[in-house]
Parts: sequence; C-alpha cells; structure tokens
Amino acid sequence: MKRLLTLLLAAMAVVMNAAAENYPYRSDMLWVTVPDHADWLYDKGEKAKVEVQLYRYGVPLDCTVTYETADDMMPADGKGEAKLMGGRAVIDMGTRPTPGFRDLRLKAVVGGKTYKHHIKVGYSVGDIRPSAKEPADFTAFWNKGIEEMRAFPLTYTKEKADEYCTDKIDCYLVKLTLNKQRQAVYAYLFYPKGAQPGRHPVVLCPPGAGIKTIKEPLRHKYYAENGCIRMEMEIHGIDPRLPKSAFDDISRAFNSKENGYLMNGLDSPSRYYMRRVYLSLVRCIDLLTSLPEWDGRNVIVQGGSQGGALAIVAAALDSRVTQCIVNHPALADMAAYAQGRTGGYPHLNRVSGLLTSDVIRTLAYYDVANFARHVTADTYMTWGYNDDTCPPTTSYAVWNTLTCPKDSLITPINEHWTSDETERGQMEWMLSRLK
Repeated sequence: MKRLLTLLLAAMAVVMNAAAENYPYRSDMLWVTVPDHADWLYDKGEKAKVEVQLYRYGVPLDCTVTYETADDMMPADGKGEAKLMGGRAVIDMGTRPTPGFRDLRLKAVVGGKTYKHHIKVGYSVGDIRPSAKEPADFTAFWNKGIEEMRAFPLTYTKEKADEYCTDKIDCYLVKLTLNKQRQAVYAYLFYPKGAQPGRHPVVLCPPGAGIKTIKEPLRHKYYAENGCIRMEMEIHGIDPRLPKSAFDDISRAFNSKENGYLMNGLDSPSRYYMRRVYLSLVRCIDLLTSLPEWDGRNVIVQGGSQGGALAIVAAALDSRVTQCIVNHPALADMAAYAQGRTGGYPHLNRVSGLLTSDVIRTLAYYDVANFARHVTADTYMTWGYNDDTCPPTTSYAVWNTLTCPKDSLITPINEHWTSDETERGQMEWMLSRLK
C-alpha cells in the first residue's frame, strides 16, 4: 500500500508540472505501470515484466486491457490482453536480443471511451550506437560554410523590447543578418539590469521544431536574473512580433508533411535548409562574444528537442562553447529507419520513398550523432524513456557517442517534456561550473 501511495503521489506531481503529459491533467483515469526492474533497464535477452494498474477516481478498475509490444517506434510485433483484478495485472513484455528499447502499448475501454497509455523499457542501453556514419569531409564541409558566412561582416540591429523588461532584466529584440542574401534570424537578448562590462556569461538558446514565434520569451528569465546574458532565438528569419495567426498561415503553407523545412533541399548537403540554420548558431555566438558585457570565458548553449540538437551542433562547430545543456535531442540517427532500426525526429520514414540514397547521404552531414563526436564542452543531458518524439533509443545513441565530460539526468516516466524543476536545475548545474 505504501508503494502504491508513493506511485500515485509521484504521478500527481507529474500531472501538475507536465506540459505534454503521461497522466492528463484533470482526467478521471490514472494508469500506473511498474516494471520489475526499478530503473526500467534490462540486459539483452532478459525478460521484462510490467505490473499494470488502472484507476478511475482513484478506485481500482476490473476490466480488460488490450496491449501491443514493439521495438521503440516500430510496428507492433506482439499483442494480447490482460484481465485487471483489483485494478492490477502483470504483463510479460518479453525481451530483445539487441541493445535498444521495447514499448508496451496499452488500451482500455471504460464507459464506452478508449483510454491509452504506454511504457518503454531498455535493454543493454550502454551498448546502443548510432547507425549514422560520419562523412570523410564532414569537418571540411562545415569549416568551409563557417568561412563563407564570416566573409559577410557581423551585422545586426538591436532595439529595446519593453514588453519583456522587468525590474531585474532588460530585453532587446535583435535581427542578425547572416549573409549577402540578407537572410536573418531574430532573437530576444536578455541582460541583467545594470549589466557591467566583462562580467557576464552568455547563453544561446535555439528553439524547438516548427515555424512559430519565440515561445514565452520570459520562461527562462532566471538566467538573466542570475547574471547571464541569454539569447532566445528563432531560425526562420520571421519577426517574432507577428501575430500567431500569421505564423499559423506560414506554417500551413511551408511546413506541411510533404514540404516541411526539415525536408527542404534534402537531396544535397549544400542546399539543405538546415545548413543556414546550423551556421547561424556560430553567427549568434559571434554576436554574443562581441558584446562588451561578456565575461570573455563562458559560452553556454542550451535547448530541448530540435533546440537540444542545435545546442549539440553549436558545441561541435564552435570551440568557444564551454557548456552544452540538452534535453532529448532531435535530429539524431535520422536515417536509421532505412536499416530497419529506430530513428530520430523528424521520423522521415513516415513520408513514403523519402529516404533515398541521396537523402541518406545528406543526412549524414546534419545528423546530431555525428556532431556529438566533436563536442568537447562540459555537457549535461536529460531524456525520458516514454518519449515518442525524440525516442530514448536515439538519445542513448547520442549520449553513448559523446566523449566530452558529461552528466545526465534520466527521467524514465517522461514523454516529450521536462519539468520546471529540471530546467531550473540545468541553470544551477551551469552556474556551478562557470570558469
């Protein structure tokens, strides 16, 4: 009983803090899934069993649960049903002979409504390696791009953004021009109030995926409140002050399943949309390190999902980066699906016929697993096991590739989200390691 109470309290804590939740806020139904290994990890070939519990209004339900088992992000390879007695049943997930994750996908029909849940467990996760292979000219390709970009002088505008200033921080809207074609990125630049020359670490925060405004610019205001200069950037060159309806129109026109920016130009490494995006990270660091208030030592990159991927890219491309903070990185081992393996966001296998040999060749220049090999900065990474956006298989592929000094926070129950406490803890980790 004590164990159950602890699980329920933990679940409710997730409910109150999650943005994308395993346990939807104010739902009458609550799933609890408990693997027979407390860390959710097994050796390959070892069987995993999961106790499944289902509650309505906190009362255990006796009902039938149907389930599927599958490798992480892959089609189901097994199915069955379990009868809950006293709200509980134990399901044997079986095993897998290779390193990776298995997914138990649950479904129950109660009162005519269908309720779903899932849980992933890992097997020999320390042995997970990416399928992505680094091209022989990988470093030369990116050095050439940086050199070409820097042939255009550092050019930007900066204006006060009073709507995001507080009694502790000042905010400016920056438009950074990247090249002679006048392509640009926008960013909000946050300073501690009364920032002094030569005193402040700089933090670059790339965005998550999508065509959208800079999300909640003040959500990480505590970085500036604790003495950092923080840049919250976008990657498409669209003024973040435009109304949401404008971003929605642009996204519908240029970011559908068939023509999304993450597929634009994939037939050629030099024409791929993300080339300019990756290079813009170095240009943002050029700007940040040109500020007279920079302390001359500390350059931090931090982000989640696509932003986590871009943080790793920035740390790999720019030796000035001293710390890299990452949540569940996207863009990792993207072509693995072509080998029948679990791949990372944006899950290009979902577009029929897209993973051609030319596309696979291009992806190798942009795969975060290949960039991870070049990171030397102190790195802090967090990920969850139940994530179906940036699956744990690809997070481990990145983590196991990193050879830099590194720390991790693994939160098995998490889907594609991190709590406020986790994100605040990342800043505290960063502050404790400033040079």
